[in-house]
Amino acid sequence: MKIKYLLLFFASAFLLSCSETIDTEDNNKDDEYKIEKVEFTESLENFVNPERGFYRFFETSTNNSSVLTQSYLDGIRKEGISLVYTAYTMPAFRDKPISQEYIDRIKTNMKALRENGCKSIVRFRYTNNQDDLPWDAPEDILFGHIEQLRPIFQEYADVIAVLEAGFIGVWGEWYYTDNYNFRPNENEYGPRRKVLDALLEALPKERMVLVRYPAAKLHSFGITYTDTVSLNTAHNQSDLSRVGFHNDCFLADQDDRGTFGGNRNFRKYWEWESKYLPMGGETCQPSSYSECSSALDNMAKYHWSFLNLNYHPGVIGDWQTNNCMEEIQRRLGYRFVLTEGTFSNNLTVGDKFEMDLDLMNIGFAAPYNPRNAELILVSKSNSSEKYKFDLGVDPRFWFGGETFNISAKVTITEEMKGKVFDVCLNFPDPQETLSEDPKFSIRLANEDVWDFATGYNKIYTITVK
Repeated sequence: MKIKYLLLFFASAFLLSCSETIDTEDNNKDDEYKIEKVEFTESLENFVNPERGFYRFFETSTNNSSVLTQSYLDGIRKEGISLVYTAYTMPAFRDKPISQEYIDRIKTNMKALRENGCKSIVRFRYTNNQDDLPWDAPEDILFGHIEQLRPIFQEYADVIAVLEAGFIGVWGEWYYTDNYNFRPNENEYGPRRKVLDALLEALPKERMVLVRYPAAKLHSFGITYTDTVSLNTAHNQSDLSRVGFHNDCFLADQDDRGTFGGNRNFRKYWEWESKYLPMGGETCQPSSYSECSSALDNMAKYHWSFLNLNYHPGVIGDWQTNNCMEEIQRRLGYRFVLTEGTFSNNLTVGDKFEMDLDLMNIGFAAPYNPRNAELILVSKSNSSEKYKFDLGVDPRFWFGGETFNISAKVTITEEMKGKVFDVCLNFPDPQETLSEDPKFSIRLANEDVWDFATGYNKIYTITVK
């Protein structure tokens, strides 16, 4: 995969679609064989894509009977949202196992997500009230709960976008705590590391756990701010490569209300490492730091993928008033735009169909979970006749603000003779439960390419003589 760094983050606009035909006479081809250059048109539409963007908050508590429903999930998808923050608040289980009724409610939520094209940011916690004591459960109870949840993590990993570490402290934010060293020194993170290890072990290797503060990862693993995940170590399924971040007081002040502990090096650490790991969360108060220009700069710097649309309303309202809301909606997470490509056409049996594409990620971040990338040739006369080819690229390395190249060569076979094919790019979820559902495939930000029925991006048409 060839990667070219952009000199400018955005081009002012993309040219309207056009094509240029180049005749070739190589390899005894006749005059009808051609290579065509196509320039693609960017779409400015805000549309739904998996595992990115604004999310909606939903709480399933032992103090209520709420579960996710089809109508609720259909409603948020119509908003252009595919992520639900599911907060599982469990005050009733601070001293006992999770009940079967509550386990069943969690499963109901997971099934609803799977059936309705959404995924979840998941957090478990014992209280959402600082005055409600105790703030968390002792180790034996907590680890028992993780073991009860392990089968759910395994069975429904397909619709878990990320798991926040949770469990410890009020709101599951790893601050106030009765059992895991309140305000720990650097060498007092052992109890928290045990919880983190248990969560990493209970989740499939393809999923990540998010922690609230830079110190939570650095001190739990006993590393320094320069010991970052890198291009060579990203997505290798090591524990370090599976711990990302959430900031629940984003843009609140110069220290995000204690998120960085006044340590500038911790900011550098998040800036460097978030390129390869999930970053999301919420704002918590309006400030000069949350104004549009600062917000956009910081979302790009820290590679933001998802953000709470429910909170803080003052910040969200300011973005709407000052006209940066639509840009934030478009750029949270990844946003892939084809710029130009070349295609061979008017082919005969035995020829090579050749494709070379340039694609730009104008979002803040790369995808953080595994994602397939396919070239699919679909017969225009019989849509069930299709030929799939793995493109051999990993979209998790298509970083925000950079351009990338996709190329492919496919031999034309006898079965294709005399037919016309749509050339499609498909970026499906690799999980078998979701791979054929178009709601879980990535849509490119180009005009007139998306097929809602299949989840394919139609980019060209070829004729086989």
